[in-house]
Amino acid sequence: MTGPSLLFRAGSLLCALPLEDVVETMRPLPVRPLADVPAYVRGVSVLRGVPVPVVDAAALVGGEPAAATRFVSVRGSRGGLALATGEVLGVADDADAGERVGDPALTGITVRGTEPLLRLRAATVVPANVWDALSRHGDPP
Repeated sequence: MTGPSLLFRAGSLLCALPLEDVVETMRPLPVRPLADVPAYVRGVSVLRGVPVPVVDAAALVGGEPAAATRFVSVRGSRGGLALATGEVLGVADDADAGERVGDPALTGITVRGTEPLLRLRAATVVPANVWDALSRHGDPP
């Protein structure tokens, strides 16, 4: 990832998304659960009249779910999605991609100050089976 990134908390972890993938940040909205999706997918919410999957960022990158204080709306591979995050810390211009990792949701890990910074890849955060489950549910909840 190069260029500006949105920095936010996912539980105790510091994360970044390319700013070009971010649509907006907002307060958390109601979420309805979906069957047959990974544990890090909280369910579906309606953002600006469109149903989108909601991914718990802390559960995605750290394995443990965390309370969401913000939603970060991003462009995914097959549509919009919302990341349920902790505090949004702002924008940083940081060109270092860091150490490459094998996780499809991460582009790399760097250090910011004294803590690891996980760089997420918004387009691949939601696997195909989640998009398929969302399309099976049809109209917005």
